[in-house]
Amino acid sequence: MLFNSALFLLFFPSVTLLYFCLPRQLKNPCLLLASYFFYACWNPKYIILLFVTTFVTYAGGLLIERAGGGSSSGAAAACGSAVPPYRKKAVLFLVLLFNFGVLFLFKYYNWASGMLEWLLGRFHVRCSFPAFEPALPVGISFFTFQAVGYTIDVFRGELRAERHFFKYALFVSFFPQLVAGPIERSRTLLAQLDKSYAFDYERVRKGLLIMLWGFFLKVALADRAAVLVNQVYGNYMSYYGLQLILATLCFALQIYCDFMGYSTIARGAALVLGFRLTDNFAQPYFAPSVRDFWRRWHISLSFWLRDYLYIPLGGSRCSRLRKYRNLLITFAASGLWHGASSKFVVWGLLHACFQIAEDSGSRLEAGRPPRPDRFSRRLFRRLRTFVLVTIAWVFFRAESFVQALKILKKCLRLTNIGLFFNDSIFELGLSSFNVFMLLLGVAALSAFSAMKEKGMSVLGWLSAQGAWFRFAVYWFLLLMILFSLNLTGTEFIYFQF
Repeated sequence: MLFNSALFLLFFPSVTLLYFCLPRQLKNPCLLLASYFFYACWNPKYIILLFVTTFVTYAGGLLIERAGGGSSSGAAAACGSAVPPYRKKAVLFLVLLFNFGVLFLFKYYNWASGMLEWLLGRFHVRCSFPAFEPALPVGISFFTFQAVGYTIDVFRGELRAERHFFKYALFVSFFPQLVAGPIERSRTLLAQLDKSYAFDYERVRKGLLIMLWGFFLKVALADRAAVLVNQVYGNYMSYYGLQLILATLCFALQIYCDFMGYSTIARGAALVLGFRLTDNFAQPYFAPSVRDFWRRWHISLSFWLRDYLYIPLGGSRCSRLRKYRNLLITFAASGLWHGASSKFVVWGLLHACFQIAEDSGSRLEAGRPPRPDRFSRRLFRRLRTFVLVTIAWVFFRAESFVQALKILKKCLRLTNIGLFFNDSIFELGLSSFNVFMLLLGVAALSAFSAMKEKGMSVLGWLSAQGAWFRFAVYWFLLLMILFSLNLTGTEFIYFQF
């Protein structure tokens, strides 16, 4: 079920009304059934996979705690006879093996077997692996990482294993963030499931406004930019220079608004029900460095990889070479998380290399007198970071690594300077009206992002304005969405991950 679909516009109000009308003991079961129905709308048979993942991590958490991994001394007694302590790591290993094995089978098996066949072929060894080509379960990387994070938290003793299976099942499958995040930590979302939330006008109003902003990002900006991106990247051999650069800039806008749009709608929908989800973005294109970009972009995944991979590898508290190795491994894993393709691995490794270069540069400047923190210097650093991130986006969007290299090469042919001074810009898939609407939307996004970057609460600021101004803003967003409904609606990009 898509957020930007007519079915969701019926589903969400119905679930919300039912949730607030039910007694406390039936609220979570209502959300659990709604979440499984939400997921089943894509492919009903995959609710079995979601259930099995839930059961394995739930049982694994209990077994780990019985072996001494939990934070409660009475846990073993509550669960029956204790498992020998030496089995604690074995249980964690089996849980990880099962979950990542399933993820590998659905998402990486065909790519890995193809790579192995190619590699063996280079040594004149012929082999053929059987194909496994089912439909990729939507959101499998998100709910797998969320469930695995819970198990590791229990193993580390940071969390008591959840006894109530259906409460834990709701934690894994909570429908607002089930298929594209944010990847919630067990310490935050599980605790909220113990509470019962009644209807609160101000909270519901705030949640609906957040959802409106999310729909604006997705429908009015991301889907509109996608038209130009698909036109140019889909026939990249016919374009060059500024056309490809413009398409790449539009993709940077598209993927940001598409993914932040989903996360924003998810946060708003959860808030209407009473739950608070992680804010997954913090103006990433305002970042002064690539390292800071990853503190602002897909925050829940960045922190997951930091806490469960980068730090266990040694983090930055080791020699410089080991630190750089850890960065390369972590960002290669980040690339693979996004997809089974060499282009995603290269995309991740580019971000690691950018950070290594930044770290080396900062070490060289460490012995020099500090430079004044002028506006021009801050602007240059932000522009430099944006350019580097945008170059990396070419590998993310292109169909292959080779195609990405060809596109970057063609971007250097700046022979079509007149693109912005004639009507040829309207031959890239967007009419003059849609180009104007896109620019208007970007202006609104930039204004709101600048306010948030300065630490302002946009909703708080908006509430302090006059009623006529507030309703003008609401109608502006709503009309921008309505004027975009003629565009071809697309799935959220991160559904494929």
